[in-house]
Amino acid sequence: MAGTEPVYIAGAFEHPTREAPDKSTMQLHAEVAKGALEDATLEKGDVDGFFTAGVPEYESGLPPLIMADYLGLEPSYADTTDFGGSSYVSHVGHAASAIRDGRCDVALVTLAGRPRSHGQATGSGARDLRTVQDSFERIYGATNVSMYGMAAQRHMHEHGTTSEQLAEIRAAASHHAQYNEHAMYREPVTVEDVVESRVVADPLHLLDCCVISDGGGALVVVSEDVRSNLDRECVELLGFGESIGHHDAGRIDLTKTAADRSGSRAFAEAGLGPEDVDYASIYDSFTITVLEAIEDLGFCEKGEGGSFVEGGTLRAPDGDLPFNTDGGGLCSNHPANRGGMTKVIEAVRQLRNEANPEVQVDADVALAHGTGGSIGTRHGAATVVLGREDR
Repeated sequence: MAGTEPVYIAGAFEHPTREAPDKSTMQLHAEVAKGALEDATLEKGDVDGFFTAGVPEYESGLPPLIMADYLGLEPSYADTTDFGGSSYVSHVGHAASAIRDGRCDVALVTLAGRPRSHGQATGSGARDLRTVQDSFERIYGATNVSMYGMAAQRHMHEHGTTSEQLAEIRAAASHHAQYNEHAMYREPVTVEDVVESRVVADPLHLLDCCVISDGGGALVVVSEDVRSNLDRECVELLGFGESIGHHDAGRIDLTKTAADRSGSRAFAEAGLGPEDVDYASIYDSFTITVLEAIEDLGFCEKGEGGSFVEGGTLRAPDGDLPFNTDGGGLCSNHPANRGGMTKVIEAVRQLRNEANPEVQVDADVALAHGTGGSIGTRHGAATVVLGREDR
């Protein structure tokens, strides 16, 4: 297959559970794989590419090997890139490259985890010192949530962003979550509810933070040859970009993420720009994660994210940039503490007109963006631009 041949997402499945004390993580992987393959109208035997970032509960068990074994897969190509929450957005781009290189035709991407049932560390507490960087950061009490709080504090200092503007993001997500029967928190909240919730890491409040959930999701990425034989509406991958952001030997800009590079690369490959996007799935570990990504992806100028999200901009179906119409990680689901997978799944649902009717957007082009790690130190960024087949 030539390097410019189209590649499609044929199957997408999100596990409906948010708490699975009676299932293993491996079992969740298997269930989401089965769901995505059924959605694509394909069989397990069709899979010749496998992508997963690992099984958090089996860190020392060579996750891709034990998962391929458990699932009974015999892939000719495998990828275990681990960029945290952005991994599964990267996997879509990597699957496209593998397909265009002729290494596989049907790529299965799976994510599963049980942080809610298993008591996995969620980023709010101290951790062991494992890397040289930890010796300069964690010994001073740095945790994931405190580092995101630090980024929010700096954005407020530099650009005058307010807690009320960050709260607009949670309020929009909760507006969408009320229509999602599987969302963990379906009750809509107001800006006042968010800013009156308790402070977790100043200036971030409890309702600025994502949920902790079990679950998972899976995608099936296929070649043009496979797609032509499917009786299923597929979504075309128009562009992909990824990048790594870090503190640049102490010269870190806490108001900026690597989305500026992953997004520009994805838009360049698609031949499109932010103005062409009808719907956006944006990783939302915290409200500040969304606000900085919106700026860095080019939907508004740096420093104007606060005013951009005011007035219902993010609300479906009529906002200028409807986002996270499933409720996102802030309200619905954050399986394995890694939300990139569900961002792609909801973008696919939007483009196939399979989102909840109350938040269905008239979309020809969608963007899904993942952020992994911490924007306070080092993080991965991955962006895909997706399009309807008949756009």
